[in-house]
Amino acid sequence: MARRSWAEPYKIKMVELIKMSSPEDRLQAIREAGYNTFLLKSEDVYIDLLTDSGVGAMSDRQWSGLMMGDEAYAGSRNFYHLRDTVEQYYSYKYTVPTHQGRGAENIISQLLISDGDYVPGNMYFTTTRLHQELAGGTFVDVVIDEAHDPSSEHPFKGNVDFDKLDALVEKVGAEKIPYICIATCVNMAGGQPISMANLKQLRTWCDKHGIMLVHDMTRVAENAYFIQQREEGYQDASVQQIVYELCSLTDAATMSSKKDAMVNIGGFLAMNDPKFYERACELVVVYEGLHTYGGMAGRDMEALAIGITESVDDQHIRARVGQVEYLGEKLKSAGVPIVNPIGGHAVFLNARKILPHIPQERFPAQALSAALYLESGVRSMERGVVSAGRNKDTGENYMPKLELVRLTIPRRVYTQAHMDVTAESVIDVMERADQIKGLRFTYEPEVLRFFQARFELVT
Repeated sequence: MARRSWAEPYKIKMVELIKMSSPEDRLQAIREAGYNTFLLKSEDVYIDLLTDSGVGAMSDRQWSGLMMGDEAYAGSRNFYHLRDTVEQYYSYKYTVPTHQGRGAENIISQLLISDGDYVPGNMYFTTTRLHQELAGGTFVDVVIDEAHDPSSEHPFKGNVDFDKLDALVEKVGAEKIPYICIATCVNMAGGQPISMANLKQLRTWCDKHGIMLVHDMTRVAENAYFIQQREEGYQDASVQQIVYELCSLTDAATMSSKKDAMVNIGGFLAMNDPKFYERACELVVVYEGLHTYGGMAGRDMEALAIGITESVDDQHIRARVGQVEYLGEKLKSAGVPIVNPIGGHAVFLNARKILPHIPQERFPAQALSAALYLESGVRSMERGVVSAGRNKDTGENYMPKLELVRLTIPRRVYTQAHMDVTAESVIDVMERADQIKGLRFTYEPEVLRFFQARFELVT
């Protein structure tokens, strides 16, 4: 029997109308935005693939959960529902809500990092690294080399290189490493997963050296799906079971719930150590709110608890990753260079290959993202030298090997027809790639510059 096509495991109950724009409208909009897609108005965007953060479609159950909000300042019943759900599905005993993931990153950095510390991780993420640096630490990349090669077909590019970890310990000593930060489905590598075998080995390594293992679990369900599909011994395990096992190998976690759990706002810091929990509760009051709401409304905590249960459903995650793969395969079949293997939340265009005439110091990924918007109104995001920022000591630009444009698919929002339009738009842009010009800064913020920087064309 031939294999049947899959369809989304939901039906549409409400739609949001979007505006079609002319090329003239888009040219004016991108100029006013300083060629930064973050500064475009949403109403000027046709298909919005800027991010998957907070832009997913909530289910009818999540919407009904909003009406169950207990907005008590202290002791909201929604907090206890969230706490119990986190323990049930993610294994962590204690939960501190935060307004979103970077709130959790700030708290854990303030609590664990001292001046002169080093924090290894399987590739940097923008806000994570900044919080570590603001707390006095230095990020050290210990991901395997294949993660920096967009052509590599390694199935688990999020894996840790233990030779790099051992070299860091030999250089600075284990006492200068407060924790290791491990992301599941590494964003900056192209949404690439870490294997269960590698994480188990890392757990043993951390125990040997007396170092905490902290989990950036923003896209843990997608990582679990790749383990189910690719790693020996997990084909018969459910995504829910794999998620629980992944989390149970770590000591603590930061979570931006705006991704996997499909809510518009929210996150948390979770852990198993009661003393660490007490310290986090003290600090969350300073930066976020009381420990039983931490910057979230009761209704949002309820929607989050429901979203967690939906995020680990096998049919949901198969369709979610399947839509990303659908777009990626269409682009690959047309000869568009992308990061391989196709990731879990986005397709990443290789701007170096598409725009070889633009040197990295003229921001080819930023230029490609702007050109794609001009072509069709599709909004994407730069993930290259602009996102990488500057070295805090030397002021020099970081020059990552990966110069990428991210086409990020919101969960349960767009149809396959939207993916077809996106693919056709990218192909059209690639056909006139030699006409695209580089960019230079007209305004550069000191931190997280990719959010608000402005550019002009280099003629």
